[in-house]
Amino acid sequence: MNPIIDIEETAAAFIKQQGGVVTVRCSPRHGCCGGTSRIAIAETHAPDDTSAFESHFLEGVWLWVDPELARQGLRLRVEGWWKLQRLFVDGAPLRAGHQDTPTP
Repeated sequence: MNPIIDIEETAAAFIKQQGGVVTVRCSPRHGCCGGTSRIAIAETHAPDDTSAFESHFLEGVWLWVDPELARQGLRLRVEGWWKLQRLFVDGAPLRAGHQDTPTP
């Protein structure tokens, strides 16, 4: 069984500095010609509505993850330098469609 999500040591340290909580979810991105892709993003806060997420304590941080993204071989990483660091999800394919639009 795949782990829920892999959190690199530097990412765990970054999350702890930001309060010790991270949410991994899909976010819609709209293209120039009307298309929409959903990409996996990581945010250093709990979701507003926790009922749609799985909760786990990993690497010393609380992880809230969209069940659709759990156990998919994803990895949380940090890039950048000093105050310009940001958290990101690696290994996530783009997903077609908007979360509010049913797919056939």
